[in-house]
Amino acid sequence: MGNKLTFTMENYLEAVYELSNEITGARVSDIAERLGVTKASTNSAMATLSDKGLIKNEKYGEIFLTPEGRELAEFTSNKHHTIQQFFMDVLKLDFNTSDTDACAIEHVISSDSIRAMQEFMSAYRSTQAPAAE
Repeated sequence: MGNKLTFTMENYLEAVYELSNEITGARVSDIAERLGVTKASTNSAMATLSDKGLIKNEKYGEIFLTPEGRELAEFTSNKHHTIQQFFMDVLKLDFNTSDTDACAIEHVISSDSIRAMQEFMSAYRSTQAPAAE
């Protein structure tokens, strides 16, 4: 994964990942709506991601991740969800705060810190008593 991306490009890549699957690609309008940006900004970002070999983008068509794009998007998405779950489960923050903060942090946090969070949450969950019914 030698393609170092800006925070913004990582967010676009993650949006393509979340809005597409093996059969159906993401649409520019859906990506723009998800990220709260214009279609023009999204088209520009898609051109950049395409130039880096991370997406396949046909003009006016659906956008699909390349294998390298999928790997990078999964990595970013995993970091986001790990941080978000840590904030909600351990720190008891609400969903919106957890999601917003995870989006900001996912781009700068190390893999070692993510791994430590995952290990902590695994141990933390195993010590939590099941709720009485």
